Amino acid sequence: MPQPDVVAFTDGGCRGNPGIGGWGFILIHPGTKSALERAGGLPEATNNKMELTAALRALEAIRKPSSRVLVCTDSRYVIDCCSKWMLGWKARGWTRKDGALKNVELLKELDGALARHEVAWQWVAGHSGDPGNERADALANLAMDAIAAGREASYERRTEWTASLPVST
Repeated sequence: MPQPDVVAFTDGGCRGNPGIGGWGFILIHPGTKSALERAGGLPEATNNKMELTAALRALEAIRKPSSRVLVCTDSRYVIDCCSKWMLGWKARGWTRKDGALKNVELLKELDGALARHEVAWQWVAGHSGDPGNERADALANLAMDAIAAGREASYERRTEWTASLPVST
C-alpha cells in the first residue's frame, strides 16, 4: 500500500472474559498529524468482541470513501478474521466449517466497513511501548473504568499526534 491516508490504532479488552468490555481507537492523518480518539464499551462482552468493535468503529469513523487505511492492532484474531478467514465465512453463509460463527453480526458490519476502504493490517505487540497501541489500550481501559463506576463509557477527543507513525508494509 502506498502512504496511507489514515493510520488507525485499535484495541479492545475485557475485565473478565466475558466481563466489562472496552474498546478504543485513534485515527491519525499522517500529513497533518491531526488525530481523533474514541472509546466505548459494554457491561458484558468478550475480548474478541471488543477487539472487533474497535476496528469496526475506527473504519466507520473515516468519512472519505476509498481511503487508504493502515490499521495497527495487537489482535492477531482481528487481522486473521479480516485478511484470512472472512472470505471463507462469507462463502459458507457466515458459518465456520465446523458450525456457528461467533460475533457474526459484528463481522458482517466489519466486512461492510472494509469494503468502503483500502485497508492494510499491521500487527503490533501489545504492552510493548508502541505509543499508538498504548494509547488505544488506555482508551479501552478508560471506557471499562467508566462502566465499572456506573458512568457513560463514550469518549471522544480531537488532538495532535506527536509520536512517530509506523511505515506501512
